[in-house]
Amino acid sequence: MLYHLFTFLDAKFNLIGAGVFKYITFRAALAIITSLVISLFIGKKIINYLQSKQINDENRDLGLKDMYDKSHTPTMGGIIIIAAILIPSLLLPNLPMFM
Repeated sequence: MLYHLFTFLDAKFNLIGAGVFKYITFRAALAIITSLVISLFIGKKIINYLQSKQINDENRDLGLKDMYDKSHTPTMGGIIIIAAILIPSLLLPNLPMFM
C-alpha cells in the first residue's frame, strides 16, 4: 500500500524521493530491512510477553545434559516469523486496489 501512497505523492505533489518506490529492487530491499526490524524489535517484545505469561515448551526426558537449558523457551516463535513476512508483503508490493 505504500507503493500507491508514494506514487500518488509523486504524481500530485512531485515529492522528492517518492519516485524510488517504482523500482522493485528498492521495495525488495526495504522489505528485507522491514522484516529484520520486525523480527528483532517486535520479536523481543513478543518473547518477553510470552515469558511473562509462562507459555513455554514442556521437555521430554531424553537424558541429554543441555536440554534443561531450553526448558523456559517460549514456543510461539512462528508468530514472529509470520509477522516478519506478512507485514512487509502487504505494505510494499504493487497490489491492485480493486480487482
